[in-house]
Amino acid sequence: MASFNIRQATPADARLVAIQRVAMFRDMGRTVEAIEQPLLEACADYFKTAIASGEYAGWIASLVAAPHEAIGGAGVQFRPLVPRTDSTGRFLVAGREGLILNVYVERAHRGQGVARALMETLIRWAPGAGIVRLVLHASPDGRHLYESLGFVNSNEMLFPHSP
Repeated sequence: MASFNIRQATPADARLVAIQRVAMFRDMGRTVEAIEQPLLEACADYFKTAIASGEYAGWIASLVAAPHEAIGGAGVQFRPLVPRTDSTGRFLVAGREGLILNVYVERAHRGQGVARALMETLIRWAPGAGIVRLVLHASPDGRHLYESLGFVNSNEMLFPHSP
């Protein structure tokens, strides 16, 4: 098992975050080769601006030993949350929502606690960033991890639109 460190992403990591995002979609079977380069470029542009502005916060897991390569990442995009009640209807929830994105680990390093460590880092960080609610869209492979961290299924639905 490889030893790794986790650090917060900077705008200089925008291309790396974009590469991991494209790889995540590829691994889930949600991209075709023809769209990968345009997706990579669009994501790199987005992350460079969004990390710098604070709209997106990310973390990079890198090997401790040389060559210190990145082996995973995770991030959160901030969204304003319209004030609402909690699931019990008894408490007001107001503030920022964090949409967790880009939870990705290179195949050779999966099953070694990298994704869990990234998620635990993000979850610990969220309250201090004013995030009152975290949400994510779980892939079938990630569902067990998220449930083990306390995430629960919600009533969210998706309206698929054509490109």
